[in-house]
Amino acid sequence: MRGGACEWNPADATPARPWRLVLLGAPGVGKGTQAELLADHLGAVHLSTGDLFRAAKQADSARSAAMEEALQYMRRGELVPDDIVIRLVEERRACLRLPCGFLLDGYPRTVAQAEALDRLLEREGLVLDGVLDYELPLDEVVRRLSGRRTCARCQAVFHVDTRPPRREGVCDHCGGPLFQREDDRPEAVRVRMEVYQRSTAPLIDYYRQRKLLIPVPAHGTPQEVFARSLELLNGRHPGAAVTAATPISAA
Repeated sequence: MRGGACEWNPADATPARPWRLVLLGAPGVGKGTQAELLADHLGAVHLSTGDLFRAAKQADSARSAAMEEALQYMRRGELVPDDIVIRLVEERRACLRLPCGFLLDGYPRTVAQAEALDRLLEREGLVLDGVLDYELPLDEVVRRLSGRRTCARCQAVFHVDTRPPRREGVCDHCGGPLFQREDDRPEAVRVRMEVYQRSTAPLIDYYRQRKLLIPVPAHGTPQEVFARSLELLNGRHPGAAVTAATPISAA
């Protein structure tokens, strides 16, 4: 899934075993990067609700009724209700049926959405292989997010520790001034994390009870976390090695 549309060519290499996974993780843990690495390695489609919402904002036509309703909530700065998000995902159930497998990123976010996903997969005759939950201590999440700096002109993102600009406070790309977003300030990050943990705890319990939850420590480099993810998947399904449809790129 790229930008709201499934991308899979039947002529491409198809994995010997399609993996069907859900990815969970708080802001700042690197879940999006892991989704891209896993999708490339496993040959799976990456179905991101964030991409779907962004694509809906940019599209001038061909929006479904569910997309239009979702946009009305987003324009008001409100959360999109479960029933609309569920409809958006069900509109793309063809992505879930692809023989290459899928990674769901940003969905489900609630137990109601997880139950709807269970019903959808059952109707399609599909089984979820696991739910990768990327975990980091709160202090590390605060460090990662509070170190971000955003360009006021082009919106490029830097980090004071891991991706500093060549000139302090100046964007490498357009020369615009860098600033710290209000929601990246340490006190705001802690509030966001508290909200995330409260809202996600029931979902994590839901998948733990179904023995699908796979906690993944998210410390280290993206490639280290990626290798850890593959190791844990292999440990969960020892009879079905996590093989690649395409080679793993070097770190």
